[in-house]
Amino acid sequence: MSEPQIRRIAILAGDGIGPEVTYWGKEALKMIAQGFNHQFVFEEALIGHAAIEATGDPLPEETLTTCKGVHAILLGAVGHPKYDNDPHAIVRPEQGLLKIRKQLGLFANLRPIKIFDALLGASSLKESILKGTDILFYRELTGGIYFGTRAKSEDGLSAYDTMSYSFMEVERIARKAFEAAKGRRKIVHSIDKANVLDSSRLWRATVNKIAAEYPEVALHHMFVDNMAMQLIRDPKQFDVVITGNMFGDILTDEASQISGSLGLLPSASLGKLVGLYEPVHGSAPDIAGKNMANPMATMLSAAMLLRHSFEMEEEAKLLEDSIAQILEEGYRTKDLANDQTAHGMICGTDQIGKHILEKLESKLFQSVVI
Repeated sequence: MSEPQIRRIAILAGDGIGPEVTYWGKEALKMIAQGFNHQFVFEEALIGHAAIEATGDPLPEETLTTCKGVHAILLGAVGHPKYDNDPHAIVRPEQGLLKIRKQLGLFANLRPIKIFDALLGASSLKESILKGTDILFYRELTGGIYFGTRAKSEDGLSAYDTMSYSFMEVERIARKAFEAAKGRRKIVHSIDKANVLDSSRLWRATVNKIAAEYPEVALHHMFVDNMAMQLIRDPKQFDVVITGNMFGDILTDEASQISGSLGLLPSASLGKLVGLYEPVHGSAPDIAGKNMANPMATMLSAAMLLRHSFEMEEEAKLLEDSIAQILEEGYRTKDLANDQTAHGMICGTDQIGKHILEKLESKLFQSVVI
């Protein structure tokens, strides 16, 4: 019997609750490896405020080298209030995140918004509006206003940031979105502001050109302000959504409230080589170290890692099903405590992590026995 292929995974715990939630993501991956006889090797590295404190750099060269030598990356969160309260800070934790996306060519950010039936009562929206919602956002990640030319006047009284897109940047993310739609409900909504912005007119023209290659997929264009309204009014109409960097950042945070909590939303950032997987939530420094964070988004990000970087669909589904079953049994973390359908206990980070791993272990045992 041949030795299992070695797959290297970088763990970038980052700041705030990052180390707490990535611990459980890593433990889930270790259990999957054991249950399926995979060989995962984990390499720890610094990013964000933790890296600044240790090296003065939010993305040390050592971290970048590590990430270029692995097959996938699991990241916790970056950010610290020290920098939020100092607008003059030149070095910031978030610079590490932007730089790693750019350096690794991670241009496609995938954010699934799928409702767990057990959590229909956790959202502020009506169950009748939510039930059946399953959206896959494709957010362009390395272009747009976050990476455009920017400057501030010498007197500090004016500043500008430039939203810029090229055909190539739009084409490659559009193609990924249409490919994904082929395996889903075959609907793509492209979100822009083409009635005002030239960059959005280029975006729309490029998406139209790519759409012609996918006649089986229905394409709809929508202005971003209308999308913000429609996402709350009728989220079930959306299947695959493609949009630019800033619009995607805002809309996916809005969509997080459909699911009931940011603590449930995973994401994947993909390019041509390595993939980076992280929860959508931030570093939440106010609850760091208090055993209050919800690790489910990170564990679901680990499931995305298995699916997209390693093509391990069965393994990813087992992990996702374990989380879904724990929620069905009524277990909740504090961010979900307002869910009136919960009939179990409110758990801390470690307790809910253990419950999920116990469920995963039982499923792995069942699959081996069968």
